[in-house]
Amino acid sequence: MELSGKRIVLGVTGGIAAYKAAELVRLLIKQGATVQVAMTEAATHFVTPVTFQALSGNPVFIDQWDARKANNMAHIELTRDADALLIAPASADFLAKLANGLASDLLSSLTLARDCPLMVAPAMNRQMWENPATQRNVATLRGDGVTLLGPASGEQACGEVGLGRMIEAEEIVAELIASFQPKLLKGRKVLLTAGPTFEAIDPVRGITNLSSGKMGFAIARAAQDAGAEVTLVCGPVSQPTPRGVTRIDVISALEMHAAVMKNIAEKAVFIGVAAVADYRPQVLAAHKIKKDGQTTSATAPIELVLNPDILAEVAALPAAPLCIGFAAESRNLAEYAEKKRRAKNIPLIIGNLIQDGFGGDNNNLTLFDDQGSTPLPPGSKIELARAIVARIATLLAARR
Repeated sequence: MELSGKRIVLGVTGGIAAYKAAELVRLLIKQGATVQVAMTEAATHFVTPVTFQALSGNPVFIDQWDARKANNMAHIELTRDADALLIAPASADFLAKLANGLASDLLSSLTLARDCPLMVAPAMNRQMWENPATQRNVATLRGDGVTLLGPASGEQACGEVGLGRMIEAEEIVAELIASFQPKLLKGRKVLLTAGPTFEAIDPVRGITNLSSGKMGFAIARAAQDAGAEVTLVCGPVSQPTPRGVTRIDVISALEMHAAVMKNIAEKAVFIGVAAVADYRPQVLAAHKIKKDGQTTSATAPIELVLNPDILAEVAALPAAPLCIGFAAESRNLAEYAEKKRRAKNIPLIIGNLIQDGFGGDNNNLTLFDDQGSTPLPPGSKIELARAIVARIATLLAARR
C-alpha cells in the first residue's frame, strides 16, 4: 500500500464530479491512507456527508464553527499533521477563492491555514475553464506553488465536449503517490524497453514469449515519479501507459532495436527490461503456411537468424548512458546473470527466476554488480521498481 501512514485531507466542492470523490476516497483507503473529508455546503447537494463518512470511517466537516474540534477551530485542526490537502473536485468558484486568498467557509480557510502541500483537481464546464478569469486564477495558483491535476478533455454533464472534466480517481491517486516520492532522477532522461517481441513466421503466426511487460512499466512509472523524463519502448502488451511517460509501441526485435537507437541520444540511463527474442525467422512467409494435406507429424523446418543485441549495442556506444539489464532464467540464476552482465559490459543486471514472478504482480529480484549479488526483499513490482530506481540514482551519482 503506497500511501500507508499518510494522512490526506480531501476537500469536496460543489459540482457533478463530486460523485467521483466517493471512488477517490475508496482508492485512497485501499492504498493505506487515512482520509479526512471536508465539504463545502454546495457539495452536499451532490453527495451526502454520510457517504463520505461511511467510506472514510471518519466524521465529515462542513461548518467552520463545528464544535467537535477544540476551540471551534476546525479550520486549523483538520490540517494539523496532514501530509497533503487535496481538493477534488475543485469548482471554478473555489479556484477563484484560492487565487485571491479568500476564507469565507471551512474549506477555503483550510487552504490558507495549512503547512502541507495543496493539490487541486479542477472540474467545470469547458467555457468556465476557458474563461480568461479562470485562466488568470490558474496561473496565479501555479505561481503560488499549488499543484493542478488536470483537467481532462471529454464529454461533460452539460452535453458539451472539451477541457474541464475532472481526471479519474485512479489518476489522482497516482499523482498523489508520485508527489511523495523522492526526486532521485530529477532532470534525467531515461529510455527503457518492456514486454515481449513478436517475430512473425507468416501473417498469423510468430515466435514470442509470456512477458507481460509489468516490470518494465513499473520501472517506467517509478522513474517518472522520481522526476525523470521517461521514454518507454514496448512490445505487444496491454498495460496502461504510466502518466507522463512517452510510449513507443513496436512489434519485433528489429523494430525495438530501431526505436531504441533512434531515441538513445542524450539519455542518461538505458534499462533493457524487455524479453527480446534472440532469434527471428530468416524468411517471412507472404501467406499463411498450410499443411497441404500432410499429417500432423510431418516436420516444417523454420530457419532462424540472430536478432541484434540491443543492450550490448547501447552499452558499446562512444558516449553510452548508464546501462542496466535484466536476466530472467529458469535455473542457475547467479551464473547466467553474471555471465550476461560481463558479456554486455554493464555495471548492473537484475535477475529473477521465471517461476518467481514472470507475468505476475509480485517478484523476487537479485541485483548483480561488481560487488556481487544483492537480493531485494520480495514485493510488488512497483515496490521493487522504486528500489531499482534508488540503486540507479546511486550509480549515476558515482559516474559524476
